[in-house]
Amino acid sequence: MALLVIIYLSFISLGLPDGVLGSAWPVMHVQLNLPLWSAGVIALVTSGGTVVSALSSAKVIRRYGTGKVTAVSVLMTAVSLLGYSFAPNLLTLLLLAVPLGLGAGSVDSALNNYVALHYKARHMSWLHSFWGLGASGGPAIISLVFTLGYGYRQGYRAISVAQFVLVALLFLSLPFWQGKKSENQGKEAKASVNPLSLQGVPFALLTFFFYCAMESSTGLWASTYLVQVKGIGVEQAALWGSLFFLGITVGRMASGFITFRVSNNTMILGGLTVCFVALLLFFSPFVHLSGIALVTFGLGCAPIFPCMIHETPRRFGAENSQAVIGLQMASAYVGSMIMPPLFGLMASTLGLEWMPLVQLVFTLAMVLCVTKLIRIAKQKAKR
Repeated sequence: MALLVIIYLSFISLGLPDGVLGSAWPVMHVQLNLPLWSAGVIALVTSGGTVVSALSSAKVIRRYGTGKVTAVSVLMTAVSLLGYSFAPNLLTLLLLAVPLGLGAGSVDSALNNYVALHYKARHMSWLHSFWGLGASGGPAIISLVFTLGYGYRQGYRAISVAQFVLVALLFLSLPFWQGKKSENQGKEAKASVNPLSLQGVPFALLTFFFYCAMESSTGLWASTYLVQVKGIGVEQAALWGSLFFLGITVGRMASGFITFRVSNNTMILGGLTVCFVALLLFFSPFVHLSGIALVTFGLGCAPIFPCMIHETPRRFGAENSQAVIGLQMASAYVGSMIMPPLFGLMASTLGLEWMPLVQLVFTLAMVLCVTKLIRIAKQKAKR
């Protein structure tokens, strides 16, 4: 039980930095005299680090163990966030984005596979709800800092302090990781085949790509969208921007209970349906519906990622899960890497009015990929 609490806290740490840059950016880019689109470049570099660490996660975790990898990775993110609070220019922010991405990718791959192998589906949903708690908490802290009259630098420092506290807990918890066993013990150390050759893997990778493209672009640009398109003030936009992550948090907490009776695949398709409904609300002329839309959109996104992860050992075998999850994380981070800067470039030239339409396209693409994965699973079952 103590180890599970530590894992949950680690996912709060993973989520904390994700929404901060987007909430701080309307003020941050002005104070640093940076163009609007440069937030996308920072996100690009961060995601590049996560791709590298995700692809190497199987070998690194096999050598050092999940506990040590998690502790060192969170330390890297804490140092990076503290550095953001002192960064004087774009080059420094880009340099700090590298260890931030490397640390985040390692934590994500290590803990997702560990929970998929050792715990029930409800714990995967609850685990990712703690990510949402961190992701919504980051923007909320930035909003509070702005409301109190402080700058974004103080917000980053406050968040880095929370990360350093967790680092201390993780190093103290290292002995807990040694004794955990599961029915998959012995299978998880090595993959039986090249994971890319497994039937259905390409569709799983595409699902993760589109999901994280949608989630990361919304998390980074939602506040700016509200300011530029809906005409909402900076402080309120930062607070409303956190509603997307709050919806994910609440949705994943509820999903953990729903998975007692509903399958992962049903949860995924149901979440995508809610996403469609939420995105349609953005086209309403009523400004305050944007807040409701962001919460609803977060609720729809909530079950997609954790349920896809938890299905991995069942779809592709426990012996292949770490390698496949590493690929899935890499694909997810490629989506996170490509879309935020592309959105930033388009925002600088065309504005952000088109953002909900692009997210609708991503949602439809995921429906097609998930449907294909379900068909493949049924064909395997018949054989």
